[in-house]
Amino acid sequence: MTADQANPEVGPEVRTPYGAVRGRYEQGVAVFRGIPYAAPPFGPRRFRPPEPPESWDGVRDAGAFGPTAPKPPYSEAFAQYLSDPDIPGDDCLNLNVWTPHPDPGARLPVLVWLHGGALTRGSSAVPVYDGAAFARDGVVCVSVNYRLGIEGYGLFPDAPPNPGLRDQLAALRWVHDAIGAFGGDPDQVTLGGQSAGAISAGALLAAPRTRGLVRRAVLQSGPPEASDREKVRRMVRRMANRLKIPATAEAFAAVDRDLLLRTQADVGRLSSPVLGGPAFGVVVDGDLVPRDPLRALIDGEAAQGVELLMGWTRDEYRLWLVPGGLLEHIDRLGPVALAGAMARCHTGHEVPRGYRALHPDAGAAEIVGQMVTDHLLRVPLHRLADARPGTSHLYEFAWPSRLPALGACHALELGFVFGTGDAPESKKLAGEGAPRELCEAMHTAWVRFATTGNPGWQAWDASHPVRIFGDGGPYTAYGPRDAEIDLWSTAPTVPEPAAADIRAPGAEWAAAVRRLRRSVGAARRR
Repeated sequence: MTADQANPEVGPEVRTPYGAVRGRYEQGVAVFRGIPYAAPPFGPRRFRPPEPPESWDGVRDAGAFGPTAPKPPYSEAFAQYLSDPDIPGDDCLNLNVWTPHPDPGARLPVLVWLHGGALTRGSSAVPVYDGAAFARDGVVCVSVNYRLGIEGYGLFPDAPPNPGLRDQLAALRWVHDAIGAFGGDPDQVTLGGQSAGAISAGALLAAPRTRGLVRRAVLQSGPPEASDREKVRRMVRRMANRLKIPATAEAFAAVDRDLLLRTQADVGRLSSPVLGGPAFGVVVDGDLVPRDPLRALIDGEAAQGVELLMGWTRDEYRLWLVPGGLLEHIDRLGPVALAGAMARCHTGHEVPRGYRALHPDAGAAEIVGQMVTDHLLRVPLHRLADARPGTSHLYEFAWPSRLPALGACHALELGFVFGTGDAPESKKLAGEGAPRELCEAMHTAWVRFATTGNPGWQAWDASHPVRIFGDGGPYTAYGPRDAEIDLWSTAPTVPEPAAADIRAPGAEWAAAVRRLRRSVGAARRR
């Protein structure tokens, strides 16, 4: 430890391409927060691609997190499990750096982290994403804010698509140009993310403009995918109808920002991977995203030579269904819920019958949840790994939360990956008593991957090795999800039914979902 590191009042200084910044030493780690990588995306820049920030004179203080992107708060049902700080201000296109050596000669591996939150919530200021443990283990950690919701993923006739994804690309370019001064190696960048952050990372891997910026990638609980443009347009149109304005960027830019966020939250209420509904997402735009990212990666058109670490949690769906009591509602629906899962996944009776045979004691909610999780997440990740043998490593997080009904749910693994399991924000989801040994094992695997490309277990091949992180310590299983995934390869695909066809398999489910939304909404208002 240097004399400066021993004295936290003497902050480290680093020069970026736009000016010098002064961070803080915290427990031997140099931390820089709120560094702008692009100009504030408001005023004439609203709904436009990001532009470089203005340069500054002197030394800019980088001791506190910068503003977060505009977003609605989580509902009470989700806020009891998930933290999401809201920091006001327009200069929301900023990032944070944790480094053990703010020295241009260090040349350390770099992890660039994209947060999750359904592209509508979340930020780099969530304490679970603290990068100090990575820095202590020799990896420079960078966490990024980007535009969310209607600001980042609205689809308009008078504005370019995917501004939030363009923000992330701008942050990657900033890392390539600036991270060397913080002790990082721009040729050893791992791009990582969870949920929407993983979907974003997958889209960037497939983007031709990202070539040369990423060496490795971590996709946690999110596959490379592109959303249906009509689904995103439907979200925009519903907001426009509520606001009584045209569905254009110009009209939306004139709306009060708080009103816009309230309308977005109201229109997107209870939309989830299981229930469906309108949602924001990355779309194929013929420019940054020239074609479906998963197809481009499987075909070998993109990210050649990029090493992948990918995986899921055992019970992803429980975070989508437990808040608000939806798990019990779907169990009561029984056959209606199974018919809805068929419609949601565009498949016939063979798949739910297969799941029932494989899991005879499971309730309707578990069958539906695992079916939708496999369809949306595990099947595409398997396909991607099959197309890239020898360069992919897969994992499953199977340790169950100490809180009732959550199991090994979506986002539970984050505190283990970042080594932040003792933070109160991690305990909101995990409860008390998360095993430190498992946290150490998982965090160490991610450090090894960012450093060498090998997290410590067998790369994907015909035997389908999957590293299981659960009670009793990590172990490798071979083909643990193959039986379920094989059901999808043999089942015929059923076209999505027309909304007007009352006889369609999904019609009864759609009506049931509407009843669920009304009943849960009424319960929350009481």
